[in-house]
Amino acid sequence: MYVICGEALYDVYTRPAEGDALPLLARPGGSPFNVAIGLARLGTRAGLLAGLSRDPMGEHLRAILQREGVAPDYLVARDERTTLALVALDPEGVARYAFYGDGCADRSLVEADLPPLQPWVTGLHFGSYTLVAEPTASTLLALARRERGARLISLDPNVRPTVEPDMDRWRERVDAMAGLADVIKVSDEDLSLLHPDRTHEAIAAHWLAQGAGLVVVTLGSDGAVGFGPGGISAQVPARPVRNADTVGAGDSFQAALLNRLPDRDTLRTIAASAAEIEALLRYAGTAAAITCSRPGADPPTRAELDAVLDAA
Repeated sequence: MYVICGEALYDVYTRPAEGDALPLLARPGGSPFNVAIGLARLGTRAGLLAGLSRDPMGEHLRAILQREGVAPDYLVARDERTTLALVALDPEGVARYAFYGDGCADRSLVEADLPPLQPWVTGLHFGSYTLVAEPTASTLLALARRERGARLISLDPNVRPTVEPDMDRWRERVDAMAGLADVIKVSDEDLSLLHPDRTHEAIAAHWLAQGAGLVVVTLGSDGAVGFGPGGISAQVPARPVRNADTVGAGDSFQAALLNRLPDRDTLRTIAASAAEIEALLRYAGTAAAITCSRPGADPPTRAELDAVLDAA
């Protein structure tokens, strides 16, 4: 079982104006929220560790998680309100975000809120803006430090400059978490923000030297590349797709990645073979492509993913 740690919120999309009115469409989201649902749809037991508001939007998020089969054990009920993210799509369907979340429930976790982890939890995943939004940021870092070596630690920085524009702050926290992580998945866009003067290979080598077992860099329309220890690497192209939008594509990739990496022993086996890394990237890339083919963060089920892979 994986526990996904971070935020749950609503993505709010604008629709064409109707006179003076600007219609809005709110969809559930947040990278960790999406990853937890993506894992559950692929058949991996998952829970979400997040501060969830008691307001009507928070209760709706809780109901969605229950419907999707995400374990509620690690949800922390809070009185603070639910975060909103205003989403704008460019002509290619690429999303840009503006966050309204200061003082909201998902940013308000303290160490006293951390529940004990059940013995069947084999992995923890961390990512997105709760890496830098206090006090949740320090709470999650403490959790990662506590569980390092006992459970697989996964990281996807998912940098959000609209939440925290200070890249030094992001670099400090991502570096701290990367030093604890077994698996790191990062987009080339994030790396261009965090380390614009360094190559993907150099960054991956640094993280592997710190103890990571696998580093994956997603390259958007150019696919993905994975780096294992000892110079092992593999790269795959992106799967062709008629793009609706890219919302949640990285989260679906992440969920599929973790679905194939249930524990640290499996990670060591896969990371030791370029062919295994390539197969892992194709599996995760196909999940991302399916999500891109339909609007919003809508990760595939195991049956949907298997059908596409079998047809290839």
